[in-house]
Order: sequence, then structure tokens, then C-alpha cells
Amino acid sequence: MGQPEPLIAGGHLVIDLDALAHNYRLLKELAEPAEVAGVVKADAYGLGIEPVARTLWEEGCRRFFVALPAEGVVLRQILPEAEICVFNGLFGAEAAAVYVAHHLIPVLNSPSDVSTWEAYGWDGEVSRPCVLHVETGINRLGLTAENARQVAEENALTSALTPLIVMTHLACGDVPGHPMVQQQLARFKELTKLFPEAEASIANSAGVFLGGEFLCDVVRPGIALYGGTPIDGMTSPLRPVVTAYSRIAQIKHVAAGETVGYGATPVYRDTIIAVGSTGYADGYHRAITTRAKQPENPQPFAFINGHRVPVIGRISMDLTLFDVTDLGPDAVACGDMVELFGPNIPVDELAQVCGTISYELLTSLGRRYYREYVRNVR
Repeated sequence: MGQPEPLIAGGHLVIDLDALAHNYRLLKELAEPAEVAGVVKADAYGLGIEPVARTLWEEGCRRFFVALPAEGVVLRQILPEAEICVFNGLFGAEAAAVYVAHHLIPVLNSPSDVSTWEAYGWDGEVSRPCVLHVETGINRLGLTAENARQVAEENALTSALTPLIVMTHLACGDVPGHPMVQQQLARFKELTKLFPEAEASIANSAGVFLGGEFLCDVVRPGIALYGGTPIDGMTSPLRPVVTAYSRIAQIKHVAAGETVGYGATPVYRDTIIAVGSTGYADGYHRAITTRAKQPENPQPFAFINGHRVPVIGRISMDLTLFDVTDLGPDAVACGDMVELFGPNIPVDELAQVCGTISYELLTSLGRRYYREYVRNVR
């Protein structure tokens, strides 16, 4: 399904490329002198890889990370001269041919990745360029310490590979003071000694804000580029990049004692309901309302006409109900837009209500929104 026309779409996304550029520049200042690579996996966190990647390129970003080779192939068509690294490594010899054809740089995560790239990699200015991912505690992808030592010893003899970067990934960088953070840094510093010619990279978005020794040579921010808060509880200097709106399809007057939505949520006063034309099919999670029934969880709100309004009833696939009673009988009309998240409802706040993280909200945005990209409007 392609881009819907704005007048008939149930929702509207405004993606502020000026805010994206601002966030990239801010991260460059914080990370200096380290290079800031752009993480644009998952369709640039759901915001659209082409406009996002082009904006970052215009701001001077030359190194990009994606998760999958299929994403790398798409990005290569957009940015022919970029350095493109693929986090999830090689999927065997046949997949290696795709890396060669599109000059993608694999992140080698296992001995099998290493041997496959030695046999099928490409040579440019250097022999079989790659990124080596070393395991320091997250225990997902990555070479163990013993694997890394073996690779270093063998490569010292054969020079079959050219590791451009040695990287690892922080498990708890978003939790201030977590002991795992320093443990991983210490392990990483030891392993980087095996590859003295390679650049080092440990910092994701949270790592940039940790600063100091975490910056190394290359940082790899993702969520921070897109305006999410990377460390729990921090006051973020980042600008929100995306604002999600739902179009009002109907205004309903519901008498006290009646019910609304699936599950028949009761209303306790005469209530004006604005029915929004988006739901969980559009990434506005059903958990927003199911979790709100628990006293310890915050009330979910949206924003319209200068005011926060509560979500009422259960979110369904295509519809969400908003209680606009306190705004007055004529304050909201059919066709108006309600902000689901953006400058007035931070995406991290909504994620907390959902019991999830901003990453999941952004990457869940459906294809039914009309997407408007704005640039150079300030």
C-alpha cells in the first residue's frame, strides 16, 4: 500500500527533518572528536530511510549502520558513496555475494562469519573490509573473547581481513549507574588491544551521553537521532522528530451510565467523545488503555486545541476514543487532528503508558498515515 492522500488518511505524521539535523549536530558536539555514524535500521526507526539518510548525509554523516543486508541494498541506492555496515552479519556464502555486489561491510559476529568473509569478501582499497563485533556481556550476537583472540592471531599471519572497527553493544547504558556498564567498558578495552589498527565503538545513543571513555572513535546513535530519550530520567536536549496525529471521524454525545467501545467501558458523566481514525493497526498500542486500568499506571492522554484530553475505552484496530468534554460542546469538530505524540505528548511518555519504549512505538507506525516531511521551515 502506497502513501495515502492527506485528505482521506486516518492519520498524519509530520516528520521534522530540521529536528533530525539538529539532533545529529548536537550529538556531534557531544561526541567530539569521535565520528557520529547514523543508525538507520528498521526504515530509519519507522520514519523513512530515504529522507532520513539524505538529511544525515547533508549534515556530513558518511558512515551508516543497518540491521539487515536487504536494508543495506536499499540504502546503497539512496547513498552511492556512503560506507554501509550491516549489524546482523552474514547469512552464508550466497548472502555474501550480495554484500560484494553492493559494497556492504558486514559486522562479523561469529567464527563462521569470519571464515565466510575471508572466502567470499570483496577487496577495495583494503582487503575484505569488515567490522568485528566482540561480546562483552549482552550475549546476543558477537565473537567471544576466545574467538576474538583467535581471529587476531590468524589475521596477523594472513591479513585476510581488514577490521575497520571493533565494536560491542551496551546492555544497560540507559540505566544510570548500572554496574554492567563499567564492566563492559573494561572488557571492551582489553579486547580492542587485539586489533590496534581498528577504530573502536561501544557507544549507542545512551553511550554518547555517558561521554568520556565511552566515546572511543565512532559512536552509533539511533533513538537519539529521532528525538527519543536514551537514558532513563534524563532531561533531554533533543528535539522531537515525529508528530503523530489522528483525524477525528465523529463527535458523539454519550449519557452518564452508558458504555463505550469494546468491553463496554462505563462513563460516569455526560461525555463528549471524539472518535479518532487510528488504532493499534497504526501503532497506537492497545496496551495504552488496557494498562491504564491498573492504578499504578499513568492515564493516557492526547492533545488537541491546546489541551490534553484523556483516552477513554479500549483502543481498537482502526479507532480511538478521546474524552473532549472539558473542552466544551463546540471545541472539536469532525476532521480535526488529535496529537497522539509529538511536542506536547512526548513519545517517551506515551511509551511509558504502554509499558514499552519509544523505539517500539516509532517502528510500529503503520503505513496508513499520510507522511509529511518538513525541512528548512525555521
